[in-house]
Amino acid sequence: MCGGTGTRLWPVSRESMPKQFVPIVGSTSTFQQVLARVNDAELFARPIVITNADFRFVVAEQLRERGVEADIVLEPVRRDSGPAVAVSAVLAAERDRDALVLVLAADHVVRKPDEFRAACQRAAAVAAEGRIVTFGIEPTHPATSYGYIRPGEKLNGASARTVEAFVEKPDAATAANYVTERYLWNSGNFLFQAATMLGEIERFEPAMAKAAKAAVAGLTRDLDFLRLASEPFARAPKKSIDYAVMQRTKVAAVVPADLGWSDIGSWSTVWDVLDQDAAGNATDGPVVMLDSRNSLVRSEEPVLTTVVGLDDVIVVSTADAVLVGARAKAEQVKMLVEQLKAHNHRAAVEHRRVYRPWGYYQDVDIATRYKVKRIVVKPGSKLSLQKHFHRSEHWVVVKGTAEVTLGSDVRTVHENESIYIPIGSVHRLANPGKIPLELIEVQVGSYLGEDDIVRMADVYGRVV
Repeated sequence: MCGGTGTRLWPVSRESMPKQFVPIVGSTSTFQQVLARVNDAELFARPIVITNADFRFVVAEQLRERGVEADIVLEPVRRDSGPAVAVSAVLAAERDRDALVLVLAADHVVRKPDEFRAACQRAAAVAAEGRIVTFGIEPTHPATSYGYIRPGEKLNGASARTVEAFVEKPDAATAANYVTERYLWNSGNFLFQAATMLGEIERFEPAMAKAAKAAVAGLTRDLDFLRLASEPFARAPKKSIDYAVMQRTKVAAVVPADLGWSDIGSWSTVWDVLDQDAAGNATDGPVVMLDSRNSLVRSEEPVLTTVVGLDDVIVVSTADAVLVGARAKAEQVKMLVEQLKAHNHRAAVEHRRVYRPWGYYQDVDIATRYKVKRIVVKPGSKLSLQKHFHRSEHWVVVKGTAEVTLGSDVRTVHENESIYIPIGSVHRLANPGKIPLELIEVQVGSYLGEDDIVRMADVYGRVV
């Protein structure tokens, strides 16, 4: 499942490119790390990736980078994890009614992959007996940001336990008691037989089950994607699988596991999982710290970020936004982002670099009647055939070779050459070469918004 927005890790994670697709811990995204964990063909079948339609090209590209083939299922609207799990169960049951389904969040970190596989095997034996198994994490400290599980009697030779209760995020004193009483953190990842989960959803949330089945029945193929039928899926109740099933079912079980797990739900939990120096500081990127302790400082190239005399803080610098906050208040970043949205700050939801199926563009300079962009087009990719009503464009190629369609004329533009696109001209940019095409685009006009694009044709099936 990788359709969330991850606003607590702003400004690195934003709605246009949320945390599961960004390297937060390690050199690859957490989505790609999940793919690596389930890439053992002897244990795991072809993945089903359920995501929002807005992220379809990012998912496809990150799958391609890892050499993984998957069924990419697109939700037309966000309905929380309950409908996503229901759809996954329906799709898996179509493959095999007795299929065991492993549901994983794409934004979690697991630092012990061998133990993860072993836990999956223990859970599979219990799930095959008709249980819905969750992975319970052995607490390392009395965290107040996680839900807890009270385990019950032993099952299957003590490799699993029944679930006596799911409890919500506690206060500090209650969390300390939970750790003493051997409660487990609720990881939010599950393993079950498709038929078992469908039966429980039908029991507790019949409208959700009906909507999921109808959405799959009306599924359509769009390029390499599978689009769920919009109208029936939108009728599904917006509810997490915890509230829809797990807190109500009598067949829940838990497999305790020490996975090196974190949901990296806030910058404080990111600090927890990163390597720290003798002063308790974790850093990433060009950072210099002096007389500071127990802090996380992250800086994106080429920005140099320096911190002097601060303890227990979070500092995150990006090209267009900087976050500074107390580590103990890291959960409040979500509220900050809502405030930014209320004031229509673009940086609340969009990165300076905007990804497209053909590559990306990045703003360099913006003024009243002009905008300068850096555009990178992947080899073999092309933009839509389009025109603009309010702006002209001037393209300067700085790397690679551009194939430019301008009206009925098609020409090749090489490095250190340029071409002018008049207002209203039908045009297209393509990269016919073997290396990325990089160019500088200068837009001039009375209106420079991205919605001043009229598409005449598009190989990626976007709205024409």
